Amino acid sequence: MDAFKFLDFSFLDILDIVLVAILLYYVYKLIRGTAAINIFLGIAIVYLIWKLTVALKMELLSDILGKFLGGGFIALIIVFQQEIRKFLLMVGSTNFTTKKGFLKRFKLLSNMRGTDDFISTDVDSIIDACDDMAKTKTGALIIIQRNNNLEIVKQTGDKMNAEVNRALLKSIFFKNSPLHDGALIIEDNFITATRVILPVEKDISIPARFGLRHRAAIGITMRSDALALAVSEETGQISYIKDGEFILYKDINSLKELIKEDLE
Repeated sequence: MDAFKFLDFSFLDILDIVLVAILLYYVYKLIRGTAAINIFLGIAIVYLIWKLTVALKMELLSDILGKFLGGGFIALIIVFQQEIRKFLLMVGSTNFTTKKGFLKRFKLLSNMRGTDDFISTDVDSIIDACDDMAKTKTGALIIIQRNNNLEIVKQTGDKMNAEVNRALLKSIFFKNSPLHDGALIIEDNFITATRVILPVEKDISIPARFGLRHRAAIGITMRSDALALAVSEETGQISYIKDGEFILYKDINSLKELIKEDLE
């Protein structure tokens, strides 16, 4: 029986494996579709080879690989700086510690007291405005803030404090409007910034029909948990981007439901 002693698993061993699997899944989700995925796979292969050389007691090779992995820790932080930042943002964006999570709990308390001071995002007006702009092929880029603060990118544009409504959104992105360039930021149910310059994601491959507006939408949703809506000037198509990925939907009504669910 001693020969099969290595098969003995405790609860902590199983928990350890499950947690590592979850961690690897989220790491893969963060870097999927980027150039970093190839670097991650290379590191994973080197690590597995190192563990194999340790198990086989190949001391010279295992020592070399061990020092390579140990000394490359700082280099990995530099290489994966963007991915690490997004991971920490994701970990820190819990419902108990963020503004929106607090507001949700405040809403519950308000309802218990018979009041409702919580202002939810008017998704219907936003999507209806996007639908109108799509029919006239008016380009637009709308960013809806969730948990992560977008103050840094807001500083690149013009501040505004206007309640969301269909006509206002259309007028902002009207081709002759001085505010139509750049992105628009929505917090709760207020437009808080226009003409915002967003980071453009260059290391990801997207179809040629998508331009800088869509790359900017991917960039901001990869760096934060914000939601993005992009209306194409060329095709009039409305794209919904979340977590750096295009989200498919059947029609305008299903798009409204998707966004409402993501804002809950």
